[in-house]
Amino acid sequence: MQFTPRVAVMEDCAIVMEVEASLRLFKGMKALKERIGDEAPDLGVISIAWAPTAMAALAMARAGVTDLGDRLLQPVLDSLPLVCLTAAAVHHETLTRAGINTLGQLRALPRGGISRRFDAALLAAVDQAYGLRPDAHRWCVLPEKFAARMELACREDHAPALLMSARPLLMQMCGWLAARHAGATGFTLHWVHDSMRAKDAGDGGALTIRTAEPIRDLEHFVRLLAEHLAKTQLLAPVGELRLEVLDVQALQEETASLLPETVRGGESLYLVLERIAARIGPDKVLQPTLGDDHRPEWMTRWQAASKRRLRKPQALAELPEPTFLLEEPLKLAVRDHRPHYQGPLIMLVGPDSVEGGWWDRVPDQAVTRNVVRDYWVCANETAGVLSVFQQRLDDGEVAWYLHGVFA
Repeated sequence: MQFTPRVAVMEDCAIVMEVEASLRLFKGMKALKERIGDEAPDLGVISIAWAPTAMAALAMARAGVTDLGDRLLQPVLDSLPLVCLTAAAVHHETLTRAGINTLGQLRALPRGGISRRFDAALLAAVDQAYGLRPDAHRWCVLPEKFAARMELACREDHAPALLMSARPLLMQMCGWLAARHAGATGFTLHWVHDSMRAKDAGDGGALTIRTAEPIRDLEHFVRLLAEHLAKTQLLAPVGELRLEVLDVQALQEETASLLPETVRGGESLYLVLERIAARIGPDKVLQPTLGDDHRPEWMTRWQAASKRRLRKPQALAELPEPTFLLEEPLKLAVRDHRPHYQGPLIMLVGPDSVEGGWWDRVPDQAVTRNVVRDYWVCANETAGVLSVFQQRLDDGEVAWYLHGVFA
């Protein structure tokens, strides 16, 4: 069974993670090391180490030793200086005067003498580092709501420059979402103006980013934020950022298959559309959606790609839908009570009766777009497969119209 890593704060200066039970979840030790090595520096981490115990990992990180490699834990720790262990660093001056400079030399001293001369915390820390005594941690509990802040190293005058500082906050947000097996449909980035600002600049500003579907894709969030910051103008220098997540929803995870799957590359269509809409405006990028209407020419609705998709339509035609619709139905010739289009048409499927539109009023007119039609799928050798409907005219005559073409 796979579990998410347990995380704890150690000595107020380090984050320790127990990842043994999570290796399959992160595709093995090598992949996990590469991922942490790539992402941790963006969160302010200056050193990383891997060891069987938390205290040993902290000591190795301070010494710049990344992992054990093919070596055993004891000889690696024996060679580390005393300052790598906080409990030993407190007595560093006394120990160095006695010629004790490494953890191995400290460990070789009589335990009784160490316990009498120094405090009990020294022996406890050494035993925990070497795995002779179990570690005791207060594991971090995930907060119910996500909110993060960051004070900038220097004041920023241009909005696009805020992206570099906002990225670590977005990484924290995506990590929080991953731990909750959830996604978000947006976030709000707040910025606080420097105290030395103009009176009319205000305390700060905010930028809200929305997505069409709940996601936790860091790179997509970063791209959307970059597009919006490029069009934002700051009223005063910024000294602090705050990030809040919006509309958290459970995310449907993909199930791993036992059979080989087709390798997918690139972004999904809606992610690309969101980035384009952020650049040129949401009203410039439209997507077709199905509406609850039997009439083919009004069955498709166009809406902004950044909006949520409409609910699944409940009323759909029984016949197959044509690939292309004519802008205006074309009236067909009728011979021997059969419609003709590049020759006589053969009725394949139908009829499918469509009636509706009494509610659809033509703008500035007292008439509606009500239709009463019988649709057929027809074909001949010259024209191919067509969508044709029969309609009774006002004078009582029956007319045939070509409305669509099947590719």
